[in-house]
Amino acid sequence: MKKLLYIVAMLSPIVASAETLELDDALRATYSACVGIDENLSDLKKMAGINTAVTAVGTGLGAGALTVGIIKANKDSQARVKYDNYMQKKPAQVQDKVGTDAFFTAWEQDPNYGTGAVEYKELRQQSKTLGNWRTGLMAGNTATNIAGAIIAGNNKVDADLDTQIKNCRAAVQNLKTSIARARIEGADITEATDIFNACSGYETVDVSKINTRGRGAMISSIIGATTGVAGTATSAVANTKNVRKDESAKQGTKKDSDWDKEKNINTAANVLAGASTAASGVATVFNATQISAIKKVADVASKCTGVLK
Repeated sequence: MKKLLYIVAMLSPIVASAETLELDDALRATYSACVGIDENLSDLKKMAGINTAVTAVGTGLGAGALTVGIIKANKDSQARVKYDNYMQKKPAQVQDKVGTDAFFTAWEQDPNYGTGAVEYKELRQQSKTLGNWRTGLMAGNTATNIAGAIIAGNNKVDADLDTQIKNCRAAVQNLKTSIARARIEGADITEATDIFNACSGYETVDVSKINTRGRGAMISSIIGATTGVAGTATSAVANTKNVRKDESAKQGTKKDSDWDKEKNINTAANVLAGASTAASGVATVFNATQISAIKKVADVASKCTGVLK
């Protein structure tokens, strides 16, 4: 029995040697696997920062479009009140186009009618200008959402980088085993221990969060781009002659249904502006949190690479 135990004891170091790398080999393997990760992560962090700025600008443009749209709706409501007052003053016998045009002209020029016509025209002109602003701001918001979706879609940990991080993690674990063996053999493990301590952080980092948050930013930007395109088109339609019917108003033939149709289209444009703004805001949050996720991994990579070099 004693002889058997002696044989096992003699064989144990041989088995351990077969499974454990020499310390120098483990150090070289760790260097090969881990160096360069910080540079790749630096690029990801930079692009996430750029995308955060892009989507933040988009959020501002969308908020601007919504604000302008609300102001426009108020101008239209005021103009409608002025128009209704004008229609109430029109004599019942004035029915034909010529008579109506003459009455409208008198409403514009005769002081006896007050300043209602002047104010009406100013309100309608302001409404049209605000409508153009809203369309432009919505187009800008749409452009930033499209750019944000493209950047977020590409800004991720690809298969190569993921494999490199996994290989680095494995190399660090092998280094740990080699350090334990070298310590038993009485070798100097100071440098190896410093490297292990600096690189062991890879065991706790969660790389998947980088891609998850990037995917969230991409989806939000796609939603924002979709509602932005629809909102831009709707805003443009709301400002067309066929919808505004300013000529019909001048002829006194603009109906309540015409006013309501114009109001509904403008309301739809404002709702879409609000949706695009919200989507841009969500994308901005995802981008900002992606930066945080990248930073946690990048800090480990930077510390590890710094010791290896």
